[in-house]
Amino acid sequence: MTTAGTGQAEADRGEKGGVRTALAGLTTRGRSFLAAGVAAAVCSYVLGQADLLRVGLLLAVLPLVCATVLYRTRYRVAGSRRLSPARVPAGSEARVHLRMDNVSRLPTGLLMLQDWVPYVLGPRPRFVLDRVEAGGRREVSYRVRSDLRGRYPLGPLQLRLTDPFGMCELTRSFSSYDTLTVIPRVEPLAPVRMSGEAKGYGDGRQRSLALAGEDDVIPRGYRYGDDLRRVHWRSTARYGELMVRREEQPQRARCTVLLDTRGIAYEGAGPDSAFEWAVAGAASVLVHMLERGFSVRLLTDTGNAVPGEGGDGFAGASQESADAAGMMMDTLAVIDHSDGAGLSRAFDVIRGGNEGLLVAFLGDLDEEQAAVVARMRQRSGGAVAFVLDSGTWTREPSDVPGPLDGSGERLRMLREAGWTVLGVPRGASLDELWRHADRERRGVAATSGGEGP
Repeated sequence: MTTAGTGQAEADRGEKGGVRTALAGLTTRGRSFLAAGVAAAVCSYVLGQADLLRVGLLLAVLPLVCATVLYRTRYRVAGSRRLSPARVPAGSEARVHLRMDNVSRLPTGLLMLQDWVPYVLGPRPRFVLDRVEAGGRREVSYRVRSDLRGRYPLGPLQLRLTDPFGMCELTRSFSSYDTLTVIPRVEPLAPVRMSGEAKGYGDGRQRSLALAGEDDVIPRGYRYGDDLRRVHWRSTARYGELMVRREEQPQRARCTVLLDTRGIAYEGAGPDSAFEWAVAGAASVLVHMLERGFSVRLLTDTGNAVPGEGGDGFAGASQESADAAGMMMDTLAVIDHSDGAGLSRAFDVIRGGNEGLLVAFLGDLDEEQAAVVARMRQRSGGAVAFVLDSGTWTREPSDVPGPLDGSGERLRMLREAGWTVLGVPRGASLDELWRHADRERRGVAATSGGEGP
């Protein structure tokens, strides 16, 4: 039997070993028949019973004939796997569709289909396929689900072929496999306006225009699709080719999401741990800001910016927001604790430019790291910090999560530096904390006589 995987890839046919491979496929029934036949033959020789010898030969030959016929069956089977969807949030289900095509001229026998999946996704699915006619196909599907982020391989697909008497069973494996990406849960956030958002697109967007007015008078060559009303005739006559006025160059609002991944900053593990909440929170803010038209960057304590599509590390143009979100989600799906002890590398990246709005998800902070975070505020238009203290995650969740009251010298340091700081108790809703951050910002602005919403 020849099998093929996704894209008609050849699978292991198991031709090496010949008779040994065929005999290794004998089932318990086949081995029992063979043993009974040999025993009957021996007894017939000892007892001198010719009829018993014929019975013994029949019992011994039947499984051998079945193994030989099954092994030498030469039909070809092609298989494919399709994930729907290939990227799924943690705790949600994905469906895996399997399709088997008989591409030979002979019908198949009874096929037992098994797909290999990690145990974290659920039990391994098994299917029994009836006889598949020549050129026919069979389609089956199963569901997988994981509460843990990660990238999980699916496959290889295995086929088990058996004879009608159940004497022999041979297994053939496909060579191809697919990958299911389980991304963090994304919580919808309220469209509140944080400070620092009014430098580009968004609810408070402002366009940065050239000094000459609404149009930059520096012309460029005509491109297919340009509006003819923007033709700059004076430059066209000067250069001898059609020239158009450049459109205004908007300055897109920026948002940097800082995720603290230090292993020493978090306690516990599992889907309900503080670190997993921080990862899911970062994912929610990233998606929220991309949907609002911001240029977004994901930054970790190691100083690595993800993704680095642009020269400054930011991504999120309107036509690329979906791709940027996918890249960030794929990164967050496999992100893990770092061995670092501080946030100085992230500070070195942030102080190199204007970050716009800075949203940080932080674990335990000592006085030194709190001072580093406080200095980050100088390079941002607005700063919001969600602090996940290990002590609060060992207690019962609070009924109404809210902003910290300034307790703790390290948190007061952040608030005095201009951060909006909120504590995150176990089981808190990010959307509710997001609204609290907006209300606290409004309160600080009103107290200081600053600008309102």
